[in-house]
Amino acid sequence: MSTVKWLSDPAHSELNFKIRHLMISNVSGFIRSFQVEAETQGEDFSNASILLTADISSLNTNNEQRDKHLHSKDFFEVDNYPDLTFRSTNIEKMNDEIFILYGELTLKGITKAVVLHVEFSGIIKDPMRGTKAGFTVTGKINRSDWGISFNRILESGGVGLGEEVKITSEIQLAKQDAPLPFS
Repeated sequence: MSTVKWLSDPAHSELNFKIRHLMISNVSGFIRSFQVEAETQGEDFSNASILLTADISSLNTNNEQRDKHLHSKDFFEVDNYPDLTFRSTNIEKMNDEIFILYGELTLKGITKAVVLHVEFSGIIKDPMRGTKAGFTVTGKINRSDWGISFNRILESGGVGLGEEVKITSEIQLAKQDAPLPFS
């Protein structure tokens, strides 16, 4: 069986996040520029090798002032650490649609293990653009694990920002036409 390479379709993929703000609501954002690469044996994603690379400077919360602050030393230090990467280490297939994805997330030069939940939507032949595979990926990380600890104490008690960051992604992968030789 040959190794197949898949690349994310940027027009049909998104990488979103949410964090608690003022202990009463969530602020959402997304990373505009990222790529997912996957290699599978045939079309079986239960043994895939996955790499996500994201450009942190493309982070957007629809608030220019907040985005500038997120790019600063208080948060992501984009000038020193422009990229975020996720590399898979293992995949556990729960059933035909649900997978647990284990990997290492590198952010601000710090690499930590993370666990993500993946819902596989299937594979379909796109009449315009070849074979596609669809996934919904969710997970939670603690931002302070990557040295992102900026916060403010509120007058009423509590803090301005939560520690937990919720990740939600819709990923559509496009099968590359020429299969790679099995290595």
